[in-house]
Order: sequence, then C-alpha cells, then structure tokens
Amino acid sequence: MRRSLLPALGPLLLLAACAPATSRTLNPGTASETVTAPLTFRAAFAQEGVTWVNAGQACVARAPSYRAVCPRLPGEAVAVAWNGGDAWAALPGVGLLVTLDRAARSVPAGRVVALSATRAYREDGSAVTFDGQPAPGVPGAPSAAITGGDGEDYVLLAGSLQRVSDGLVVETAPAALLEATPTGARSVNLPSVVTSSGTYRLTGTALQRLDLGGRVLASVPHGPGQVGVVGTDVVTVSPDGTVRVFGADLQPISR
Repeated sequence: MRRSLLPALGPLLLLAACAPATSRTLNPGTASETVTAPLTFRAAFAQEGVTWVNAGQACVARAPSYRAVCPRLPGEAVAVAWNGGDAWAALPGVGLLVTLDRAARSVPAGRVVALSATRAYREDGSAVTFDGQPAPGVPGAPSAAITGGDGEDYVLLAGSLQRVSDGLVVETAPAALLEATPTGARSVNLPSVVTSSGTYRLTGTALQRLDLGGRVLASVPHGPGQVGVVGTDVVTVSPDGTVRVFGADLQPISR
C-alpha cells in the first residue's frame, strides 16, 4: 500500500461540473438529444497522460502505454489535475492533495472543491498551490476551475465564468463544463478540446472532429466520456476507465 498519500495547449484541460446526475443536452446542429457522462466524472489531460475521477475513485494513465493506475486513497476524491509532471487528486474529507503514482506526496490543503493546473480552490474560495503555499483565490466556492491557454486561471462561480486574476466576468449563465482556448477559457455543453487540427467533441454517441466553422470533418462511434490531447494523441476516457487513443484524423491508435 502507498504510504500516507501522499500540445496543443500546454496547460491542462480540466472538464468539470458539480451535479451528480447524468447530463442531457442538445447536440449542436441537430434536433436530437444526447446523453453525456455523469457530471461527477472529471478528467484532466496533459503531456504526461490522462487522470480522472469517478464516484470518488481517482486514476491515472500515462502515455505511451496508457495503463490505468487507481491507487487506494485515504478518502474520496472530488477533482484531479496535472502539476509538475504529477497527477494529483483532491480529498476534501481528509483535507489533502495527493499524488496518484510515482513518488507518493501528500499536501495539507483543506476542503478543496476544484483544481486547476496551478492551484487548488477550497470551498470558501481561498486557494493554495500544489506545494501548499497560499495563492490568489475567489470570493466563494467555484464548481469548476481550469488553467486557460493564456496561463490564467478561470472558474465557474456564482453563475458566471470568471478570470481569477482580476475577477473579470468572461461569460454569464455559462454551461457546466470548461474548455481551454488559445487565448483563455470558455464554457461548453459537451466535452471538447481545441487543437491546431480542429476541435474534437464527444456527443455521447460519437467522437467528432470539427473545423473552425463547426463543420464535422470526421466521426467515430463513442459513448459518453471526456476528451483531451496528450502530445499528438487525441485521448478519450470513459466513466468505466476505458482509455482510447486516436490520431488527428480519428484513426484508432493501438498502445
């Protein structure tokens, strides 16, 4: 057992939401309804691989093998992130940030409810770095956080999408998921990632590649999950922990 636990866009892509039910949303461009993954299922992608949490269990799968590691933790995880080459999980019940593989690290952080690539946000809005040092926070508990393509943190807070550094409201009435963009971040209804090869989106029944105008260039069957980029790979993870790897043209890649 572990001891007390504990490219397109450089920063992590963190997709998160806070409701326990399955989300039902309209697939843009169609009149059909699609079913996405449970909103308690969160994932983060980075050059190192993908990490995810579902129903309190956090896992990590590193490139290039993408073999899943799901350690026993001293509490239930609510959020995951990449920082310093490590996959981290937040365990608010025991007040810790913990690493999921490699060298075991444990950082006292309090009741953390959201993680970005740079810091952990507590339920009162205060924040700490992954070294446990105080960091700029927000006035209230964010339901999701992400480090945007500009290196700034963005949070869903009080019914809006806000930039942490200056409190700028980027969106009002945002959707439940966050996506990094080259110039910042935005909210989305469906899990997606923006890359130099286009946008990749999970509709609940398919993984799609879209051009800048939103036209679907390619599509493969795929159930609910999360999608991101790991190096040159387009990577998806499903709530059951299945990791799938694709090329930019959505051709499956065996690992």
